[in-house]
Amino acid sequence: MRNTLGYHYVKSGYGLWLPGEDRGHWSEAWDEQIGYIEPHTLHDGDPVRKRMAEERMQHDPVRWTPAMIDAIAGAIGECEAESPWTITAASIEATHLHLLITYSRLDIERTARWLAQEMTKSVHERTDHADPVFAKGNWIGYVYDPDHWHTTQRYIEHHNQRRGDPVRLYAFITA
Repeated sequence: MRNTLGYHYVKSGYGLWLPGEDRGHWSEAWDEQIGYIEPHTLHDGDPVRKRMAEERMQHDPVRWTPAMIDAIAGAIGECEAESPWTITAASIEATHLHLLITYSRLDIERTARWLAQEMTKSVHERTDHADPVFAKGNWIGYVYDPDHWHTTQRYIEHHNQRRGDPVRLYAFITA
């Protein structure tokens, strides 16, 4: 059995990656006419499913402002300070975030829900945004191999560099 080194956690802004997206989607969804879509599988774009998802949206899509990004980063740092895990790479863009989280014995799904709750609470408390912050669900990739770990770390850091930010932009990042 392989040892888990950590997790690649990805969370998107509300309404920005809907079921049926042309670039594919990871959504778990049920519809009486279309049927069931398997969770944890990348599915092809589907214009009917995308239209149905858009019709169900109760708020406008959310692109995170700099103040929202600061609130999200602050919450991540506070959560990390209270946790047995650390974050070794992070990118928070206007549309989504990536975190590389070290392994701990905590359930990663519960940790991901807690992070999302705390980030949402932080945005609502520290900015004037009162609507949803995140899309439902997230993507968590398990990292078992040191090469995969380093590749994922470089991938996340590249997101920062692409924006012109430094590789270790956030105070909560550990070496």
